[in-house]
Parts: sequence; structure tokens; C-alpha cells
Amino acid sequence: MLISNLDTPAVICDLDVMERNLAAMATHCRNLGIPLRAHTKSHKIPELAHRQMTSGAIGIACQKLGDAEVMVAAGLKDILIPYNIVGPLKVERLVRLARRATMTVAVDSEDTARGISEGARAAGVDVRMIIELDTGARRCGVQSPTEALDLARKVVRMPGIDFRGVMTYPSRPEAKPFLDETIRLFRNDGIPTTMISGGGTGHEAISKELGCTETRSGSYIWEGLTRVHSSADLGPERCPVRVICTVVSTPAPGRIIIDGGMKTFASYPPKPYGHCIEHPEIKIYGMSVEHGHVDTSESPHRFRVGERVTIIPLHQEMCLNLHDELVGVRNDRVEVIWPVAGRGKVR
Repeated sequence: MLISNLDTPAVICDLDVMERNLAAMATHCRNLGIPLRAHTKSHKIPELAHRQMTSGAIGIACQKLGDAEVMVAAGLKDILIPYNIVGPLKVERLVRLARRATMTVAVDSEDTARGISEGARAAGVDVRMIIELDTGARRCGVQSPTEALDLARKVVRMPGIDFRGVMTYPSRPEAKPFLDETIRLFRNDGIPTTMISGGGTGHEAISKELGCTETRSGSYIWEGLTRVHSSADLGPERCPVRVICTVVSTPAPGRIIIDGGMKTFASYPPKPYGHCIEHPEIKIYGMSVEHGHVDTSESPHRFRVGERVTIIPLHQEMCLNLHDELVGVRNDRVEVIWPVAGRGKVR
């Protein structure tokens, strides 16, 4: 099948570009001397997780249990969930996964850790655990090295828990004093620190400088426009995910409507909402639920109803989570169609 035969809106992936991105990150981490843990929330597709592993990742990260269930079912065996797992229903799902794969979870409270411990002990399994440090993101995480030590002292005594160390996000130079003091306190107390997990695509060198034992990166596979717009060394040729849309209306001079709106792209600021490959001068300036509002006033091209345009979405990860499948293409031909198996897995 040719790309031109696809119905629209169609989400496609340029396989050559994606494969270059995978190889580039693997080489980058090898050159730095830091192991890569590939975050799969960017794509939610098991085959791509396997490709990340084949390219050199030591394991994967999944943000939610639903993502992890999809990946374990597909044969992935080393998974970090850098997210608090709270409540008996979620703990029950976690311990089921721990029977089939090596599961590591992050916590930042005794309540969360104890709930996991009780579930793991009852099920007769061990769950690896690390403590999340809030080193400036102001999201989850303990607030000081002494808080981390106090929590670690409790966690290491809990049954069903294999305590491994700490994590932070994102890796940033300002985190070093916090991280160094935490590790010093742990080691002085005889607490294991075999895992120091840093994270953030583009922060791999900082993870290395911080002394991390691994770095978590995910969006590198797509290099979405949110990173392209903020990095001088990136260009749209690094973004493999594109949305093919059809012009459905030319209601007025300088304006067209395409058949992709918020339910196709995700309405994610800042504007414009994407980059048109064929006509980079046009801008998606607004979105209705199913309509893309495009300013064509700076384009010499005369657009017609039925014409197609190819748009690199601003946030490829959020866009992909809205779709059932991703079409892998090479040289204008469809090579593979992947179900987005983890889409909507927010529990």
C-alpha cells in the first residue's frame, strides 16, 4: 500500500527517521558510559519497546500500571514504574506483574511503601523499590536528604521489598548537592544504593555527572516539536511522527480547514499546533474538536478541497495517545501497522 492510499486523518511514522533517533540515543549513552532505560510512554507500542531494548537499553520505564501490563504481556522483563502505586487494587495488579517480570517502583511516602509491602508479602513476591527525590521539579518526591533517609530506614525493614536506591526527575546540575548528601547518608547507614536513576531526554550527560547508574529517556524516539523548538541543533527532519490530513474546506482567502482537530492532534500550547512539511509557511492557529483551522495567508499555494497536507504535531506523544494505530512507512510505502496497545492506559 502507498501512503497516498491511506484514509485521513492518518498517523504515520517515518521509519528511517525513527531508526536514526534510536541509534543516535544508544550511541550517545554508550559514549557517555551511562546505561539507558527507555521510557515507553512516548509511544505505548510494545514492538518499539523491543526495538529500544535491541538498540541497547537495559530496561524500560512505564508511567502507569496499565502501560506496564501491556509491556509485560509482550515479553518485556525489566520495568521501572517511576510513579506512586497507591491503593489495594493497584497493588494487586503490581504483584501479579512481579510474578512475571522484574518490577521496580518509586515511592515518596511510608503509606505508599507499606501498601506495596503488604501486598507483596501476601502474594509471596518481592518488588524492587526506590525513593523519589524532589530535586526541583516540585512534583512527587521527598523534600530533603534527611527525609529520604528516614523513609529508607523504614522501607528496608519492610517484607516483600527489595530496596535499591533513589531516583530524580529531571536530571539537573542543581540536584547534585541533594543527591550527593542523600547517597552519603544512605551509605553511612548501610542502606543499599545500587540504583540511582536520573531522567529526561536531553539530560543524559547530566545524569552521568550526577553519578546516576542509569538515565531514563523516552521522547528521543520522536524528537517532537516541543523539543525541536527549544533545541538549536534539532530540525523537523528529526521528527518521525506525522499526521496526514485532508483539506475539507476553503471558506475564505487565507484560511483552510483540515480534517484533524483536538481529537486528532491534542490541543497543546504553544501555537502553532504543528509544522506542515509540504508548506512550512502555513500555520495551524486554532482547533475545534474535529476541525483544524489553518492560516494560509503567507503561502503562494492555492489550496483546494481534497488536497492533503502532512503535519508534524507539536506534541507527538499526546497525539499518538489519541489513535488506535501508527502506520510505519518507508519510501512512500506502508511497511507495518502497529496497534497503539497502551493508549488510554491511565490507571
